[in-house]
Amino acid sequence: MISIVNQIELRHLSYFRVLAEELHYRKAAEKLYISQSALSQQIKQLEQILQTRLFDRTNKKVLLSNAGKLLYQEVVQLMTKLDNAINHLDLLNKGNTGQIGIGFVGSAMYSVLPGLLKKFNRAHPGIKFQLEELTNREQLSALEKDEIDIGFMRSNRVEEGMQTRIVLRENFSLVLAKDHPMTSTKFKHIGQLKEENFILFPNDQSQLYYQQIINLCADQGFMPKISHKAIHAPAIFQLVGSGMGLSIIPASLATGHPPDIKFIELKNVPQKTELYAVWKKESQNPALHALLKLL
Repeated sequence: MISIVNQIELRHLSYFRVLAEELHYRKAAEKLYISQSALSQQIKQLEQILQTRLFDRTNKKVLLSNAGKLLYQEVVQLMTKLDNAINHLDLLNKGNTGQIGIGFVGSAMYSVLPGLLKKFNRAHPGIKFQLEELTNREQLSALEKDEIDIGFMRSNRVEEGMQTRIVLRENFSLVLAKDHPMTSTKFKHIGQLKEENFILFPNDQSQLYYQQIINLCADQGFMPKISHKAIHAPAIFQLVGSGMGLSIIPASLATGHPPDIKFIELKNVPQKTELYAVWKKESQNPALHALLKLL
């Protein structure tokens, strides 16, 4: 196996990746600034080294073989790691100290992240951030592929090799249309709204968060009638404001809202929603370890 690895050069993998994405020799060759014959020779050489066919070729089409599909997934991850390493070296050469890829759910930007990043930037001005709003599931996938270094999500159900830490525990809030008859003075418990339609975050995107809301309703003896599902707060607010139902969100999202909705914070219920920081235990990014110290 070692001898095979030693025979493979970076250009082999680079050429393979481009052809796997273009599935067209001429277009791939143009993108790589080489001739079609040179590209063909490099791909054949890689197939000979691996002793397996990576592409199924016909007169009209070029398709990835099953082995090619598997190799492509691994090559993408390898190239991503290599790009990250080069970026870190580039920042180091420019006198900076690193870069952190951060994934987050929307509510994190309304609660924990701004203060954390501001404090961290004062302590480590040379470390750059790359921020991306992602769902819980997307963050876990990005962490596995080393596309981000740390995620801020509403779930602690992670694979082995991941570390989690609670960074915020907060109340839920009801989201109602502005003209809804329920008010904070009339509100006693969620059971008063059991006949209403609910707009909730999808179960498959955050099972823990979803189950907490189900439990909140179950404590009052009912299951919510879910009329719509939405992931992002603006979509939820739009649906509620349009009279499509009510929703339950983290209290930190109840700020800067549209004028056609209102909130009632659920202070006297046992269910709280938690925001977790999640990262790989074996992460080698020194900038990440500096951020973790602030958590």
